[in-house]
Amino acid sequence: MRYFIAFSYFGTSYHGWQKQPNAITVQEVLEKSLSTLLRETIVLMGAGRTDTGVHAKQMYAHFDAEEVENKKDLIHRVNAFLPEDIAVDNIFEVSNEAHARFDAVSRTYEYWVTTYKNPFYISNTHLVKYSLDINLMNEAAKIITSYTDFECFSKSNTDVHTYLCTITRAEWEVKDDVLVFTITANRFLRNMVRAIVGTLLDVGSGKSVLDDIKKIIESKNRSKAGVSVPAKGLYLTKIEYPSHIKLDNG
Repeated sequence: MRYFIAFSYFGTSYHGWQKQPNAITVQEVLEKSLSTLLRETIVLMGAGRTDTGVHAKQMYAHFDAEEVENKKDLIHRVNAFLPEDIAVDNIFEVSNEAHARFDAVSRTYEYWVTTYKNPFYISNTHLVKYSLDINLMNEAAKIITSYTDFECFSKSNTDVHTYLCTITRAEWEVKDDVLVFTITANRFLRNMVRAIVGTLLDVGSGKSVLDDIKKIIESKNRSKAGVSVPAKGLYLTKIEYPSHIKLDNG
């Protein structure tokens, strides 16, 4: 039978989501816990992959297993088994054709920035030591949403077949004492969000102007865009699936 698992994690201690031969990852830890409790080999297929140090407030994966009679009990037991920086929120049955990665219709990320030193944000927010023009950064973000080819924001030497993405939301807003960039798209390229944030911060600081955004995107050249900001400020916050998956499983 096939199941979806919804979970979250604070990524500081992990080398990303996807299993690696010589580094600890979220996938490895979660698979080991489920395999131990279910007494069978569990292989997870994630909705995507996050890089080293990136966090996830909402992440999904699917796995195949024998029938799980008491899902609430399994959630309780796996949370007791997992380290404190990974938490399982839900486990539900889906059709055998359901796929955590390919069935996802959108993903949303947040990037957190602070402009003053705060010891409580050391490990989860990017400190920018200069003033920023939020209005200009939002104008630049609006320009980005009018494009679909984002090769300039993609990590070099990746194995993707297309650089096309549809961005439906990209905006900056102040939440409490943190400046938050929220971006939603049908898919993301590797390093894309962190490269976009670095480029927008250049606009906000006056290093770049709005016209530069169009030139950067149309160049399709990663070296023309801004630096990739640190992973610690990046959060995967929401993954949307077709209505039948949600309706069938609550």
